[in-house]
Amino acid sequence: MTAEFLREEVLQSVQEIGEADILIGIPSFNNARTIGHVVRAVRAGLAKYFPEQRVVLVNSDGGSTDGTSDIVAQAEIAGTSRILVRGTPQPMRKLITAYQGMPGKGSAFRTIFEIARRLNVRACAVVDSDLRSIAPEWIQLLVAPVLNEEFDYVCPLYSRHKYDGTITNSIVYPMVRTVYGKRIRQPIGGDFGFSGRMASYYLAEDVWESDVARFGIDIWMTTTALMTGWPICQSYVGAKIHDAKDPSSDLTAMLMQVTGSLFGQLAAHAPSWYDVEGSEDVPTFGFEYEVGLEPIPVNIDRMVNAFTHGVLDLSGFYKSVLSPSTLGALVALAQKPPQPFHVPNDLWVRVVYDFAAAHLRQAAPPDHLLRSLTPLYLGRTASWVVESASYGASEVEQALDTLGQRFEALKPDLVALWKKGGRAS
Repeated sequence: MTAEFLREEVLQSVQEIGEADILIGIPSFNNARTIGHVVRAVRAGLAKYFPEQRVVLVNSDGGSTDGTSDIVAQAEIAGTSRILVRGTPQPMRKLITAYQGMPGKGSAFRTIFEIARRLNVRACAVVDSDLRSIAPEWIQLLVAPVLNEEFDYVCPLYSRHKYDGTITNSIVYPMVRTVYGKRIRQPIGGDFGFSGRMASYYLAEDVWESDVARFGIDIWMTTTALMTGWPICQSYVGAKIHDAKDPSSDLTAMLMQVTGSLFGQLAAHAPSWYDVEGSEDVPTFGFEYEVGLEPIPVNIDRMVNAFTHGVLDLSGFYKSVLSPSTLGALVALAQKPPQPFHVPNDLWVRVVYDFAAAHLRQAAPPDHLLRSLTPLYLGRTASWVVESASYGASEVEQALDTLGQRFEALKPDLVALWKKGGRAS
């Protein structure tokens, strides 16, 4: 296999290293403010939990101009005695390179996969470069299930504020559990563990000149692992803290990227998921506990206004996307918003299924179609904020499980749409 996308100096460094046991990849782009902490946490985790393993850190950078790579090169922990490590752990080699190929996180991962393949590593993990909450234990929890428990893919399980991750909570998680039959709580978490053979499998797939390389790598990795039967688990790593965003702010680009990637995977894997019924838990590692989470500001009125104006302004367009009954229910909500505002679970499920089917049949240009989901998503998010205002962590999970059950109960409708090429009767 050729690897023209690896730079010559990287190939030379890989040849010098020869082989390694564990590789940790950190994709980055202008993350000078946070990446030093991430590198130090990775180093501490490797020293504390895998002191005898040969370890390599790969920083696959997208052309940062803020000194990100310099910080990676300089970042070190003060000493292993501070993290209660006896003896001298194996040194950590660093490979720092600007990735080549299409701009995007997927191209950064491709570089990491190729280096892992050439070093014949046993286990890998990738972690985001902007994490403020990463701790050394994350490395153990992402890597140990691969090294010690024979899993090939490890998803993260986070504690997140109930208003954070609303795209995952309202669309991605319930769709993945329904279509693939596994309750992977964070299918697009961004921080994953996987085996060396899994990295080689991904590398051989013909997706690196597609949207996967731009912004669909997380959901592609997870659904590919699910669909092809690799042993999969999840590990509880605690809080994921990053810059908080108001879920009523402009999330159109993210929503388009995530839903477009998810719907694309449904099409790629059909009809294999048609007969999947219900869902089941996957093995979970780590000690779950309550954590304090940073508050997230919300503006319910702005979200409801975006919903009502969007539905009424786009009702003509929605006729080509939504079933008449679904559109009628949305228009009724927009004309007379209930107090307190509420979008029923079943109505939301039918919205998502209708959009997935419309994406399949190319009812409109993909960007136009997916952009038009934004006001409906904001309405559902406003409904969630109202509903969950008094919920604690366990009540949040119960409510999201109830939503997932409704996605599963109505799955025959999605299958029927898919079998007809996305066209309703």
